[in-house]
Amino acid sequence: MTAHADIQTRADAGRAFALSSEFKVFIGRLHFYAGLFVGPFILVAALTGTLYVLTPQIENLIYREQLSATTAGEPASLAAQTEAARKHIGAGPRFFAIRPAPRAGETTRVMFAQPGLGDSESRAIFVDPVSLAIKGDLIIYGTSGILPFRTTLDYLHRNLLLGEFGRHYSELAASWLWAVVLGGVAMWFWRRHPKAAERARANPALRDRRWHGLIGLTLSLGLVFLSITGLTWSNYAGDRIDALRAKLGWVTPSVSLKLGAAPAADEHAHHGDHGPAVGAAPGSVGQLDAALAAAKAAGIESPHVEMRPPRAEGQAWLVREYDRSWPTQVDTVALDPRDLSVVSRADFETFPLIAKLIRWGIDTHMGILFGWPNQLLMAGLGIALMVTTVLGYRIWWRQRPAPGSLPRTLVQAWLRLGWTGRAIAVLVAAGLGWALPLAGVSLALFVLVDITRWRIARTA
Repeated sequence: MTAHADIQTRADAGRAFALSSEFKVFIGRLHFYAGLFVGPFILVAALTGTLYVLTPQIENLIYREQLSATTAGEPASLAAQTEAARKHIGAGPRFFAIRPAPRAGETTRVMFAQPGLGDSESRAIFVDPVSLAIKGDLIIYGTSGILPFRTTLDYLHRNLLLGEFGRHYSELAASWLWAVVLGGVAMWFWRRHPKAAERARANPALRDRRWHGLIGLTLSLGLVFLSITGLTWSNYAGDRIDALRAKLGWVTPSVSLKLGAAPAADEHAHHGDHGPAVGAAPGSVGQLDAALAAAKAAGIESPHVEMRPPRAEGQAWLVREYDRSWPTQVDTVALDPRDLSVVSRADFETFPLIAKLIRWGIDTHMGILFGWPNQLLMAGLGIALMVTTVLGYRIWWRQRPAPGSLPRTLVQAWLRLGWTGRAIAVLVAAGLGWALPLAGVSLALFVLVDITRWRIARTA
């Protein structure tokens, strides 16, 4: 190798090192800005999410009177239980669904729709299935049927009880959490040192940074999981995800409630489990018990079942499993009210793999898959996220610039990347801004604040 070539090689290596160093500075600035400005949203989301996943047992204790049936004996028919609930609630609200008591000692929920309730809310009358005594009257929410205490925590986690506008906070937290975590992991690897533990013992600032990095590194996969699954519920990013799922065929299958032609005549149609109850009009409350028997014969195995009557002529009964603590019991069938034959079904075992993963991911995020082990796992992630966020603010406070000094800005770090690096950063930001709109808007605000701080410091 000639001397000129050797010099050129060293120059290329030096430029590569410089570019690498500049890239690290840029990622560090981005991690700092995102953590500083989005940290409060992440902190609140972690706190409210942790409270939510820890409350099912508390909810069962608070509402034990409504959830418990004290009369022993043979349960009355579902039709009789529904009529008892109707007598209690009056003629106004519309019968929406029923969840038969899953086991002895528990109440049946008869659910009604009425004006003034929010989306996915219904009014539930809790009926003792044996004595038909009314045990409670509560507003429940969602496919899980959570009760008022946990519903409040759910709204607090989702939108801070501020309605649609408040959903922006949780989407902002979910949009940035994965980026903050991945940036922090990269910085930990770049800054690791064989004597890091020894140095941290002698320096409180380094000790905070070390714990901040170790917690983030250890829980990085779990925190990214929280971010991704949280985005599926978000407003703007959620719409992007739904559109992508539809385009790629990842949509969760659902049943069709629309009936086709009249069923073929069958002389045995009304003599087996699949026939309507004697004297019961198709789709009426009197058909409830026969519809449940038909659904069980069709493979609905879970004791946790919700039944919805036809809402109009030409529609089917809907019977679905709702026990999401077990990963496979979410099957659904639609029954023709004329003969209670299955006209449509969506069985979990036939779901596409991605649809199954999405279902499991959402249930894990909510802390309901497999019960209390999932609760403890998600609570641990939430608590650790709060700790590392607080440590991040302590690091910033201890290392904040002295008054009057020029700030180290994100724009300066971006300008040092060179043309190629700048172009790549802009393209990535544009792509993420389209996929995660609130992340794009907040990044623009970061840059605006960044430029303003730099100009103020220059003129001071």
